[in-house]
Amino acid sequence: MNHALTAATAGFGTGLSLIVAIGAQNAFVLRQGVRRHAVLTVVGICALSDAVLIALGVGGVGAVVVAWPGALRAVGIVGGLFLLCYGVLAARRVLRPGTGLRAEGEATGSRRRAVLTCLAMTWLNPHVYLDTVFLLGSLAADRGPLRWTFGLGAALASLCWFTALGFGARLLGRYLARPGAWRVLDGLVAATMLVLGASLVAGA
Repeated sequence: MNHALTAATAGFGTGLSLIVAIGAQNAFVLRQGVRRHAVLTVVGICALSDAVLIALGVGGVGAVVVAWPGALRAVGIVGGLFLLCYGVLAARRVLRPGTGLRAEGEATGSRRRAVLTCLAMTWLNPHVYLDTVFLLGSLAADRGPLRWTFGLGAALASLCWFTALGFGARLLGRYLARPGAWRVLDGLVAATMLVLGASLVAGA
């Protein structure tokens, strides 16, 4: 029992250290959380996707993914272009205050757009495969029979982080009631997306 708890704790800490970073996915979850729009859906997609990727890594798929650099290169190009486009749209909202975000949310049909955007940011990011699948999978393999316990801890860390980020962002709502504050948030999102997108395309 002690060994299992140690493995789970190590997995939780490792997973949290890889997830808690300013990235495209986190910025999107934060933005949705502040707007209080499709938060549960977005958090669920992120946590479930991470759980699937972690399971693939623990199951040994990480070695196969790294053995195909061409596939990672293609994902890097597509994902980078996607982030660049999203960054441009965020920058456009900064330059055009009239099209800024509203705390009460957008039209009803935007839930589908939020789901598709979340899926793209999760599965078109090659760093997800390198970190979540390969790195976590390699660390889990060192745990031997307890590798799935390690992976369970990492998946739990992902669930806790995205839940805290998505629903905790509501606390920022009153500070972002002014249009100027929304423009600052969109500016940070735009900068993050453009830098990450450019780095992915350049790296690919």
